[in-house]
Amino acid sequence: MVGFVLLTIADLLINNKGWQWDVVGQHLFSESVLDGVVRTIQLTVLAELLGITVGIALAVMRLSPNPVLAWTSATVTWVFRGIPALVLLLFIYYFSALVPRLSIGIPFGPSWGDWETNKVITQMTAAVVGLGLAQAGYVAEIVRGGILSVPPGQTRAALALGMPPLRVMRHIVFPQAMRVVVPPLGNEVISMLKATSLVSVIAYAELLTTVQVIYSRTFEQIPLLLVAVIWYGFLTTILTVVQSYIERRLAKSQKISRSAR
Repeated sequence: MVGFVLLTIADLLINNKGWQWDVVGQHLFSESVLDGVVRTIQLTVLAELLGITVGIALAVMRLSPNPVLAWTSATVTWVFRGIPALVLLLFIYYFSALVPRLSIGIPFGPSWGDWETNKVITQMTAAVVGLGLAQAGYVAEIVRGGILSVPPGQTRAALALGMPPLRVMRHIVFPQAMRVVVPPLGNEVISMLKATSLVSVIAYAELLTTVQVIYSRTFEQIPLLLVAVIWYGFLTTILTVVQSYIERRLAKSQKISRSAR
């Protein structure tokens, strides 16, 4: 049965002329497609950096003994996790309909400067902020789980020795939490790479939008979509290899620290 399925798939890939492999080869390394790949990578990196930064802040706030900080973090995390990334992206992109001008100043007081919202929230800005904030809610829970995996006795002992809380978090908690955080966080980075395709709805020229523009002229939808699939698969493979390397290094360092004890 399995062999029959594999043969059917092979026949579909080899004998079906609808794939138009010559068209795939023609566009795979074309300048416009490569530009789209570069923009996809840039968007992934910027949105993920924003998501990780905000997510770590939310996780630390959630574990704070201050109820205001903890409640604020829980609420913000709930909002970011509850709104679909596509909806959040569109809301930010069309934010000018709600607030035509953005200003900096004192609420109900003087303003020190204002700008048109459309000039501030560009396609790139909306893409980075929308995807980054959507990611932050999940990163917050991943980081919080990693921090909670560290035995609390170590934190109490470090605080008893007079170490500042931020130093305890940086030098004791975070290094140990990384072995729990890296696997799911690596999956989130890969998910972010694929989620960049959502920004095609606001016509930001990443990989998917680029191939859509091409096949809207040539009507070669399948081969152009296959070009996008190949590039997404290639980039995902690279991220998977990097994630595996980091996990091996963390496992190795953990074994060394255990043997040193």
